[in-house]
Amino acid sequence: MGIRGAVRMALALVTAAAAAAVAADEHPKALFGDLHVHTRYSFDAYLFGTQTTPDDAYRFAKGESMAHSAGFDIQLERPLDFFAVTDHAFYLGMFSAWQDLSHPDADNPEVRKCADADTIEERSSSFRDCFDILDEVGRAEDSRTAWQAIQDAAKRHNDPGNFTTFIAYEYTSSDEENEGNLHRNVFYRGEEAPPLPFSRLDSRNPEDLWAWMDSLRDESGIDAIAIPHNSNGSGGMFELEKYEGGPLDADYAEQRMRNEPLVEMTQIKGTSDTHPFLSLNDEWADFEIMPYHVASWVRSKPQGSYVREAWMNGLALERDEGFNPYRFGVIGSTDTHNSGDTLDEDRFVGKLGKLDNPAYRRGAIPAGESEAGDSTYINNYFRTWSASGLAGVWAPENTRDAIFDALRRKETFATSGPRIKARLMAANAGEEGMGDDAAKWVMDNGVVQGADLTGGDGSPAFLAWAMADPVGTPLQRLQIIKGWVDDGRTHEKVFDVACSDGLEVDPATHRCPDNEAEVDLEDCSITEGLGSAELRTVWTDPEYDSDQSAFYYVRVLENPTCRWSTWDALRAGVDPRAGVAPTIQERAWTSPIWVGPGD
Repeated sequence: MGIRGAVRMALALVTAAAAAAVAADEHPKALFGDLHVHTRYSFDAYLFGTQTTPDDAYRFAKGESMAHSAGFDIQLERPLDFFAVTDHAFYLGMFSAWQDLSHPDADNPEVRKCADADTIEERSSSFRDCFDILDEVGRAEDSRTAWQAIQDAAKRHNDPGNFTTFIAYEYTSSDEENEGNLHRNVFYRGEEAPPLPFSRLDSRNPEDLWAWMDSLRDESGIDAIAIPHNSNGSGGMFELEKYEGGPLDADYAEQRMRNEPLVEMTQIKGTSDTHPFLSLNDEWADFEIMPYHVASWVRSKPQGSYVREAWMNGLALERDEGFNPYRFGVIGSTDTHNSGDTLDEDRFVGKLGKLDNPAYRRGAIPAGESEAGDSTYINNYFRTWSASGLAGVWAPENTRDAIFDALRRKETFATSGPRIKARLMAANAGEEGMGDDAAKWVMDNGVVQGADLTGGDGSPAFLAWAMADPVGTPLQRLQIIKGWVDDGRTHEKVFDVACSDGLEVDPATHRCPDNEAEVDLEDCSITEGLGSAELRTVWTDPEYDSDQSAFYYVRVLENPTCRWSTWDALRAGVDPRAGVAPTIQERAWTSPIWVGPGD
């Protein structure tokens, strides 16, 4: 079985017992899914060699194996609960349509050059040229055909109660100046969708996307939400002015929150919780930072690109201007361009088809040796990418309506890949107090993650809870992160609130002692017998100020394990690449609870 298998089996038994003990807490249920997946209908996935379809993607999500473009099969350890194909609306299906030799443009030699490119070198060198050809001869009819195929596949595989699909796509926006990523994924509630998606060919301005979504909702009854992704590479997803300039206002905030109640906290191109430059006193801020704009070496500026800062800026706007455009919840997803992703560090296969396969193309192991005998690595930034992530929702049943409602009310959480369950509730104790069972009192009287709570004279009671993935790694610590505004400045603080292994939080530092869990880089084995299957506590803020507005969210960390790049190195028989973190602490984050001052 091996060390990892034994640890997983032992943890599964412990977690099952813990799950039975807290069964009453798990209504609604925690469901896991991937809401960011590209198939052959995306222009880039096709050029990376991906030939699999939305049907292949949905079968993969339900547990079947699927062919990878690099010549091997991939398969999930466990099926997902929900899933969405989100192919780029920009040139949707146009490249893949050219494979059909009966296509009206099949005889065009420039088209054939793009359609028939075989090696990844041929595809990469022709990337820009193929865009120019699409601008000349691309056909909207090809996009309509692909869009219909995407809708049909979602309808075929939707199985209420067992597996939920969403009709969806990606809106691929960017700013005009430096091409920072302003992409959004758009999800429809039901089986009705417009004849064609709104794309960057219609407008790069996200505010135009929201206006289009509003019009569909008002005129046709077609409800949808958009979820921004990779804000870490945006250079300003959460700026303090509108896309075309000018100050934010209440109408902007209302429209954005109506259409974008969530953001994608983590995915393969990095994590957008926070950045070490923004969170100087957060020891865990430097987690899977991908510091560049998408498809370039332009460095993304931290300001305006990370979620925690946006939440704090939203509080400042609310205090000074009376509106908050950044009161959003969180999910994770993969952004895989392989039609599916394994979500495991030890089985990571990249995200770009043949472009980052075999493993040396990911930059974590040498591609060869220099004339001096030194190891040489491909000069790309793929080594900064992650084997992440998953969307978590708390919903009463596995149906489109129930999951969509959970997404809209922000009763959600994000994980970096493991199926960690994470929950946050809060309630004001009131004059009568909480009684003997504080946790039950909070559950019966409180609000859940994604909601607002009007504070009282004393700190609300926060019920923070997390359960480890039953086939994953034990948990090390449970944290509540607070953000607030005071004296015209934004502030943040990380509180450890529950420790593994019977350890106790130091009241002076608000930190758990290190539980001394380690990783052996020789074989990626981890310390046995340390960590917890469940962490749970009722916590009050020792620094609560009833005159301040604040947000609180949970972050839970596993014990350390090997990062995917170290697994690549181990399999190749080489040392992990210098300058790349050899280990990782997988984690989950909840949507916040916003606590406002009382009357």
